[in-house]
Amino acid sequence: MSQESFTKEEQEVLDSIKVSRIFLPILIGLGVVSYLIWKQWNPEVIGQIEWSGVTIFWLSASILLYVIRHLFYAWRLRILSDGVFSFWKSIELVFLWEFSTAVSPTSVGGSTVALFFLAQEKLSTAKTVSVVVYTMIVDTLFFLVSLPILYFIIGPVVLRPDAQTFADLQGYGVGFWSVIIFMAAYGSLFFWGIFIKPEGLRNLLMWVSKRKILKRFRESLQKTAEDVVTTSHELKAKPWSYHFNVIASSTGAWVTRFLAINCIIIALVKNVPMDFWNQFILYGRGKAMHSLVQFSPTPGGSGVTEYLFEGFYSDYIPGGIAIIVALIWRLITYYPYLFAGAIIIPNWILKILNNRRLERKSK
Repeated sequence: MSQESFTKEEQEVLDSIKVSRIFLPILIGLGVVSYLIWKQWNPEVIGQIEWSGVTIFWLSASILLYVIRHLFYAWRLRILSDGVFSFWKSIELVFLWEFSTAVSPTSVGGSTVALFFLAQEKLSTAKTVSVVVYTMIVDTLFFLVSLPILYFIIGPVVLRPDAQTFADLQGYGVGFWSVIIFMAAYGSLFFWGIFIKPEGLRNLLMWVSKRKILKRFRESLQKTAEDVVTTSHELKAKPWSYHFNVIASSTGAWVTRFLAINCIIIALVKNVPMDFWNQFILYGRGKAMHSLVQFSPTPGGSGVTEYLFEGFYSDYIPGGIAIIVALIWRLITYYPYLFAGAIIIPNWILKILNNRRLERKSK
């Protein structure tokens, strides 16, 4: 497949999401899982997993929740694009976005690739930037509001089993609040820059771009500085219903993501308490674990997520079973995006190339 129609910058983005990149996160994830299974293997404990109709029901529920999560994201993208994307197109683009996130370190994310995807779909520059930036702001807001609430309602046990005080959390507590402080810092900066004083953020980014140490990023920072003002004008003109729908769809997507973990644990672990409080703790643990994985250097948090899973749920899941539960959770919620992206991306690139060829012929 020839890609001569892409610029150097576009080719760099494509290289970051090439299909061959799916092998690294798979190898890391399965490598960590295999090591932990080998280390903890206990046939008697593994034998406690019962494959019954109830098991299938709850596993199916977790899959359904992830399908609903994807639809929430598609709904959000359709809203953010002001209906430019059909619902089916939004579903496709969410697959591409999630794939780029799955093959990128969680500390980097897929925002740069998302900008490229949306730009190829003939979305205006202003609209493209506003979609990606507003997505980041709303997702950050969700965690900034919900994580502290979960901590103060549930207590330190939301981060570590049997923890009674902050001191009991050790590195978990430091990591948790460091993530929240970091989210608050950049989330507040962009919120201030988008909704309050865009010119102030533009001037700040321009000043930062002139530092020698950031010479490599000067051009992109200056472009972002100008995009901030455009995005601000775009979003300030929106009615309250627009913002409400974006926040509602984002909340639905995140809540269903973490509830899927509850369903998988119920399916595979005997005698899991079904009362609201214990299920609320399980839900909170999933959200807290996700926040700690945000600075993982591995693609999609591979290996790190599987390793942390056992520690987060050790009071609910026996040690020998925890890694099996973690593996099935990742098979349902992570690996499908790797394989779906590997199928969709080559066809999507071919479509873009064909469209560009047709455009050249029509000129």
